[in-house]
Amino acid sequence: MATTRASAARKCSSGIILLLLLAAGTSSATAQLSTGFYSHSCPGVYDAVRSVTKAAIAREQRMGASILRLFFHDCFVQGCDASLLLDDTSSFQGEKMATPNNGSVRGFEVIDDIKTAVEKVCPGVVSCADILSIAARDSVGILGGPNWDVKLGRRDSTTASFSGANNNIPPPTSGLSNLTSLFAAQGLSQKDMVALSGAHTIGLARCTNFRAHVYNDTNIDGAFARTRQSACPRTSGSGDNNLAPLDLQTPTVFENNYYKNLVCKKGLLHSDQELFNGGSTDAQVQSYISSQSAFFADFVTGMIKMGDITPLTGSNGEIRKNCRRIN
Repeated sequence: MATTRASAARKCSSGIILLLLLAAGTSSATAQLSTGFYSHSCPGVYDAVRSVTKAAIAREQRMGASILRLFFHDCFVQGCDASLLLDDTSSFQGEKMATPNNGSVRGFEVIDDIKTAVEKVCPGVVSCADILSIAARDSVGILGGPNWDVKLGRRDSTTASFSGANNNIPPPTSGLSNLTSLFAAQGLSQKDMVALSGAHTIGLARCTNFRAHVYNDTNIDGAFARTRQSACPRTSGSGDNNLAPLDLQTPTVFENNYYKNLVCKKGLLHSDQELFNGGSTDAQVQSYISSQSAFFADFVTGMIKMGDITPLTGSNGEIRKNCRRIN
């Protein structure tokens, strides 16, 4: 381990860096999900989802990361049940205005378009939760990442949890103990967490989410911090929505550069840099730098496990006609 850290320091000519551990959790119930769930009832679902997703990413490459993030933020609250997609009404409070989501999650219109396309192929058959899971997989693949067989058969929630969204989704400023407990609560191991964090090899983050890291933390490359400060004023409320790439080099390509940035102390978020800070996940980060295929394999494993978090199946939930509202 000491040799690994020393070589990383030489490579980046920088010192200390931060880590992000994750305790192992128990696996979630998945009994009724299967990769062939729609093989007879809606075999055209995959082409319908992919065509709309591909077109959306062609219009704006960032959208792939946004759809993947929707899946993460949905699954961490009540499981993968499309609760995040529900709009607020006068009598219903959804999750969109919770702190981790408000002004941040995006791509809902793309999911609407996918739902419309799927409904034309097989009306009333495919849940919004399954549409989101397929679109997340396709987004990764379209941007150069791995492919996998998605387990399907989820139904859509008729409820949402504003408090769950506020409390269950790891904030970008999280310390190690909080990150550990939040991932463990979802049944995701430390290995899963490090691999799933690689989702930040694509996409952008808002100034409000990395301001504290680039101004206050010491485990960050000085030149990198100054570059990010130039478009993110120190004062809260000024430039909050200014964007910066989560992966310094290739924010629209799904590969392993995210981890290369961490060993150079160029993680954009405090929670990113925690993955490599002289602690127990340093070696895993280094292994992904050495082998992109190892990262891809572990990312797929993590995505499948995350997709298994407390799904609604059988007679539970519903198949929403409109992903934004309950039938």
